[in-house]
Amino acid sequence: MPAPAVKTVKKDSSVEEPEIVDFRPIEATNVSDVQAKGPREAPASTQIKTESRDTLARVQAEKIPTNLNRPLRVGVYTDVKELYLSKGGEVIHITVKGKELKFQGKENSFTAVKKDIDDGKCVSIAPTQKLLSTSCYPGFFTISYNNGKINAINTVDMEDYLRGVIPYEIGQLDSSRFEALKAQAVAARTYAYKHFGSRESLGFDVFADTKDQVYKGLQSATFLTDRAVKETKGEVMMYNGEFITAYYHSTCGGMSETLDTWEKPNLPYLKSKPDLRSDGTPWCKESSYSKWERTFESDELVKLFVQNARDSKAKVAPFKKVKDITVRDTLKSGRILTLAVTTDAGTFEVRGDKVRWLFRKGGTILPSSFFTVKKDGSKWILEGKGFGHGVGMCQMGVRARAQAGQSYIEILSHYYPGITLERFER
Repeated sequence: MPAPAVKTVKKDSSVEEPEIVDFRPIEATNVSDVQAKGPREAPASTQIKTESRDTLARVQAEKIPTNLNRPLRVGVYTDVKELYLSKGGEVIHITVKGKELKFQGKENSFTAVKKDIDDGKCVSIAPTQKLLSTSCYPGFFTISYNNGKINAINTVDMEDYLRGVIPYEIGQLDSSRFEALKAQAVAARTYAYKHFGSRESLGFDVFADTKDQVYKGLQSATFLTDRAVKETKGEVMMYNGEFITAYYHSTCGGMSETLDTWEKPNLPYLKSKPDLRSDGTPWCKESSYSKWERTFESDELVKLFVQNARDSKAKVAPFKKVKDITVRDTLKSGRILTLAVTTDAGTFEVRGDKVRWLFRKGGTILPSSFFTVKKDGSKWILEGKGFGHGVGMCQMGVRARAQAGQSYIEILSHYYPGITLERFER
């Protein structure tokens, strides 16, 4: 079989992407994450039927395409004013001096426009001196001057990169949920390969934060997270010979969503479908976000709506009073498609996942767009479920499915129906 075609997003991808993709670690769950001695044995078969029992997900070995046979470049720190580096027992303070970088240590000091840092086992680099003690990045760093700021790009092997992603994206799980770690490893690897070259103009492939996937080096890697990466080495999800767009989120609330939530063309492997146990309860019910409630005062909403109009893409005329908030229509999952807000100056609408930004308060958006609205006196009460956009893999559902005995292949085949699994080999 020929090497699969590689499809990446455009260079200088849209500024909407950081808001669309919710790659934050799972927050505030009720699931114990005590690390156990080791994982259960991996499933003997690499061919598992999906829940519908009419399609198969197969792991097929493929030679890695030439354009992917290189390390990943991660923008760990971009456009920062200072960094600290620990090298050879010495702490070096990195700042900008004129049009160069100043490296200031007790024993060694020099200036440079660009400097490669390789410390053998791992590089200890951080924005504060206090964080140096827990900083450990594999690979090497290129530290460079960029228009009065500092960039620190980590060039790292893909598998080592994943060791620094899995603990932050799905947690340090115990051995009963080892298959969840493997599912996350495959999803994160697929995402990273999909984005090779996507930020070429910036000099790297992916950010190390929620713009892409959270990556913090090896400081939180565990025996189990490392083993999950090792046991799925090179495995990626494909559809019709191309990497899938492996969206994932924390908590779906029992129903996943399509790309309609962003009013984008749908993809066949990202469907709106129930994610329920045999008793009818959501697989993600252990999440503290399986149900949530937010309350706002009417006067408070006047300020928030005006303040958040731009980010929620709402055309809001100046007003003094909120008269009504109505869910005009919903998507198949029940998430909001159109929210109408009537004020003393007219009515404005907000579409899809952007409703989360309309209610942003103190920098925090709503957990999801899966909610209803009611009024009680001067208060507006939002009752919702789920955390994140709802598209693709539900991480809390993955955790529960793994604990119930499902393999990572079975799990991925549920959340991304119709995919095939391929294993890149060098």
